Amino acid sequence: MFGAGLAHFAFPRPYQRIVPRLLGDPAFWVRWSGVAEIVSGMLLLEGRTRRVGALATMGVLLAVFPANIQMALDAGTPGQPLSFASPTVATARLPLQVPLIIWAWRVAGVAAHRRSSSGG
Repeated sequence: MFGAGLAHFAFPRPYQRIVPRLLGDPAFWVRWSGVAEIVSGMLLLEGRTRRVGALATMGVLLAVFPANIQMALDAGTPGQPLSFASPTVATARLPLQVPLIIWAWRVAGVAAHRRSSSGG
């Protein structure tokens, strides 16, 4: 999450291209989703904040899913170049979000269990 968030600032154009047009200014959404990913990643690192980080990660993954759909719709479309995603790759990314969300859910559950077991 942390690395993906940094990529939003280092290479914003690919992310801006996949922001659904109805949301308006893509730079705004790319910046804030990058911040959300960085914060989520940082929260995952520390045991005391891991559950919150995992829940935040789930929220971020769900929030950016429309961009993944937009990428799948635009991939290979004239005028919408996405060098990092062919139509096949862009479409294949959609179901790959599910295991990431399940992973975050499990991390949140494990963190909550460890916290309750330790009395904290």
